[in-house]
Amino acid sequence: MLGAIAGDVIGFVYEYYPMKDYAFPLFQKHSTFTDDTVLTIAIADAILEKKDYGLSLRTFGRKYPGAGYGLMFLEWINKEENEPYNSWGNGSAMRVSPIGFAYNSMADVLTQAEKSASVTHNHPEGIKGAQATALAIYLARTGRTKVEIKDEISSRFGYNLYRTLEEIRPTYCFNESCYRTVPEAIIAFLESDDYEDAIRKSVSLGGDSDTQACITGGIAQAFYKSIPKKIVERVNQLLPEEFLKIIDKFNSKFDVEFLTK
Repeated sequence: MLGAIAGDVIGFVYEYYPMKDYAFPLFQKHSTFTDDTVLTIAIADAILEKKDYGLSLRTFGRKYPGAGYGLMFLEWINKEENEPYNSWGNGSAMRVSPIGFAYNSMADVLTQAEKSASVTHNHPEGIKGAQATALAIYLARTGRTKVEIKDEISSRFGYNLYRTLEEIRPTYCFNESCYRTVPEAIIAFLESDDYEDAIRKSVSLGGDSDTQACITGGIAQAFYKSIPKKIVERVNQLLPEEFLKIIDKFNSKFDVEFLTK
């Protein structure tokens, strides 16, 4: 899941200043993690400790209150009742990457992705975005080709993954919906040559860049099994010790390995 977290950190500074140039600085003075990372860690911790997804999301959300959550999520974490709020936003997809790494069948991945989404994002599009992201990661890490990943996600979820980045980029803009974030993030991965290339292509679309790169980054890590050393080291410097321990524990338990070059 570090690939997803690194995408969040890299994309953060471009979230409200859309970047259409591929050759942007990966890290800047204000680079940091956001709610995408906090909630990804929450899902990983829920899996590790066999906790309720909603409880873990609420716990970590309250512990790290300034991470940039949406208004509805902020209201939700500060209420005692656990009712979801029918969101179709991309928050369900940005946090789901640990599920794609932890479970070992398509059925389990799809079931757990739905469970992780529906505590807040119980709208069909919110659930679909989480399932598509988690399944793409699972397929990537279990050796499927890009053609197989594209065909499976397209046919199962109805996303049009047969567009190109060059077709998308000129008119694409910030959008917080799963429907307008997840397909574009997957296409950035499909057109990439390695992890860094995937992140640069995702951010350079100019959309909701931290979330988009978070989604792309999780799939890219699973597929390429390699993240540049310069990215890993910089991201690790920016994360709280608690997050690093959870990442290490998760990687160890689920045999998540990747090269750093």
